[in-house]
Amino acid sequence: MKVLFAVAEAVPYVKTGGLADVAGALPVALRGLGHDVRLVLPRYRAVALAGLTPALPLRLPIGGRTVEGAVLTTTSPAGVPVYLVDCPPFFDRPGVYGDGVRDYEDNLVRFAFFSQAVLVVAETLFTPDLVHAHDWHAALVAAYVHRRRRTSRPAWPVLFTVHNVAMQGVFPGEQFGFLGLPAEYFTPEGLEFWGQVNCLKAGLVYGDVLSTVSETYAREIQTPEYGAGLDGVLRRRSGDLFGVLNGIDYTRWDPRLDPHLPARYGPDDLEGKRQCKRALQRERGLRPLPYAPLAAMVSRLTEQKGCDLVVAVLSWLVAQGAQFVLLGSGEARYQERFAALARAHPRGVAVAFGFDEPLAHRIEAGADLFLMPSRFEPSGLNQLYSMRYGTLPVVRRTGGLADSVVDATPDAVAQGRATGFVFDAYAPEGLQAALSRALAAYRDGPTWHRLQQAAMRQDFSWDRSARRYADLYALTVERAQAAALH
Repeated sequence: MKVLFAVAEAVPYVKTGGLADVAGALPVALRGLGHDVRLVLPRYRAVALAGLTPALPLRLPIGGRTVEGAVLTTTSPAGVPVYLVDCPPFFDRPGVYGDGVRDYEDNLVRFAFFSQAVLVVAETLFTPDLVHAHDWHAALVAAYVHRRRRTSRPAWPVLFTVHNVAMQGVFPGEQFGFLGLPAEYFTPEGLEFWGQVNCLKAGLVYGDVLSTVSETYAREIQTPEYGAGLDGVLRRRSGDLFGVLNGIDYTRWDPRLDPHLPARYGPDDLEGKRQCKRALQRERGLRPLPYAPLAAMVSRLTEQKGCDLVVAVLSWLVAQGAQFVLLGSGEARYQERFAALARAHPRGVAVAFGFDEPLAHRIEAGADLFLMPSRFEPSGLNQLYSMRYGTLPVVRRTGGLADSVVDATPDAVAQGRATGFVFDAYAPEGLQAALSRALAAYRDGPTWHRLQQAAMRQDFSWDRSARRYADLYALTVERAQAAALH
């Protein structure tokens, strides 16, 4: 199939989060299956103009005026054709979505321009079988395509993927006029949301088929607890909503190949992992104790990620003879709490604030346990990285964590299926109980080795996820064709 992949960020061009990893890896995996997938995203300041080829000029109506831009083309290092929407007043800025303090006030206009440009690309440069739009930044594509279907102009089936339903792109209602959509689109059945414009809702209402990034999360977001106010819309579309767990790139995340590690290893020879642990302890100033269980966390420091639970149990964990290393950045209150714990336990707790990809790889390889006690987790990647590195995840049973980690119950361990430790209640007691089980398993050498081998042999490659998306592409085209007949 021919697929136009519309997204706000993608590696290697620009990245602020996991969305960019998905957009960088999934098209490559789909092309490996024979599909012609091409990427369209904005040309931000971080994307150098050198090596980009002009393809066509743009003149698009935004807010009662015509805004000029251009589409530039290139090919990614992995061989994916890329269309970059260039409009310096909108995208030639220091940040992607904001200046680091607050979001840009004109984000609705910026991504409305981008979404209209996606349709121009589909009409003039590459005729796709469908458009695969991602998150609120590209959700307006579905609304613009829906409007085109009311005319004789070409329109395409749309698969809309929501990566985090809490990120919705909500703007004042008086900005609706900037979009150039008919007034009937600003209703509770359309983009209107408590008097405001909700971009994510555009994708959820007008997409032909909807997906999210794990099967459990697809069920969770249809409830008030997880739906962020859109659970009613999602329940109405439940028959069109599917979950596909994200994959990971094993060319970047594999301890047998990883250039960032002091020693490499695989499931059949874990000596290199022991060397990685010793090196990490030395590097982070921890006591070089080979038999002390080393727990780790690489994360945004927010409540969503369960930081309050980790802070609550960390002194207890160190008292059990364990060590802890953290890499992350986020809310000041959590940085302050973790820094205080590091001062209180200088040889047992080490923290680093910021983002350091080589260090993230060394932590995944050197740790024994990886903590992801998330309040919610649409898909999650670090639990997948951790399993590949023989670092057993301790997770809460939610979203993609529930779909990817098999709890180390006695039966699952005996059957060779267990890959980590799972708990349910979002409370310090829940995390502490799971850690107690993990520490007991760590002290049982044969059991621990069995768990590590089972985790390292799991297949969460993008190839598996890409095959599921290919099925959804076929379904999207089928449903759009059926709707056209009616």
